[in-house]
Amino acid sequence: MDAKLSEDDIDRLVPEPGGPANRKVRQPTVVAYDFRRPDRIPKEQLRSIHLMHDFVARNLASSLGAYLRAYVTVNLVSVEQLSFGEFLKNLPTPTCLSSIGMRPMDGNAVLEMNPSVVFPVLDMLLGGTGAAAKGELREVTDIEQSIFEGVVRVILHDLSEAWAPVAEIEFSVEATETQPQLMQILSPNEAIVAIGFEITMGEARGMMNFGIPSIQLKMMGPKFDQQWSPRRRGSSARDRNQMMGLVRRVPVDAEVRLEGASLRIEELLGLGPGDVVSLGIPVRRPAEVQVNGRRKFTGRLVAAGQTRGLAIGESVSEAGEVGSAS
Repeated sequence: MDAKLSEDDIDRLVPEPGGPANRKVRQPTVVAYDFRRPDRIPKEQLRSIHLMHDFVARNLASSLGAYLRAYVTVNLVSVEQLSFGEFLKNLPTPTCLSSIGMRPMDGNAVLEMNPSVVFPVLDMLLGGTGAAAKGELREVTDIEQSIFEGVVRVILHDLSEAWAPVAEIEFSVEATETQPQLMQILSPNEAIVAIGFEITMGEARGMMNFGIPSIQLKMMGPKFDQQWSPRRRGSSARDRNQMMGLVRRVPVDAEVRLEGASLRIEELLGLGPGDVVSLGIPVRRPAEVQVNGRRKFTGRLVAAGQTRGLAIGESVSEAGEVGSAS
């Protein structure tokens, strides 16, 4: 046999510079462990918490809108883990800060409302439009705090509803402060999950921050994975009943219309007190009831004491079909 190696055999045996034999093995990245934050929760659970509080934001927009009788939007801005000291450091001074009890669980959560939200809400509750209080920066008085408690109860109710699939928690206000550094309910190094919401009402806009200790969330970890995973099924009967309860409190505009009369501009300008305008339609012709600008019912005019009313007769569908009103 020929024991000589060909040039191709030599090239295969001798690696080229920069080839696989000379490549450096990638070392694993080492991350320093912070012993001051032993309660950090996994990213999968953070995604579940994000999904749950996105549900809170949608419900809260409807609840606050019905309570304030105004158009309110609520958006989930952030869900992040940080120390309690960092959480307090990022809050404005003064602000409206509440310590929230979590019965039957131990520990407390924190709810903060920016003054840019609190004062417009107070103005609306006292009969204003909310625009006059825009940009006001001062401490909330005791009287204003008692008025604002109704709004806080609405927020805590929606939080309890969202947390119900995970744990039956009763959120309640235990203490309030206007200076963040005075809210010493947790150690500054204790880890919390901070959830930030942006609330918009007309021209007023501000943040609401909700913080809950990470240790409490770790105790409920498996329940979060079961109830608030991204693959959650469609709405349940409980969700639909809750949505119907919110919709029932939404105000709508209803008006009765009698059409048939037409006037020239000169006749309209000549009208004065005591003049009678003939509608030119029979008395027995049914009047039309419109709800938010759409035909909904027909009926007849009746007298109700010293005023006039309408007796609902039949319902009208979108296609114009008439049926008995329920």
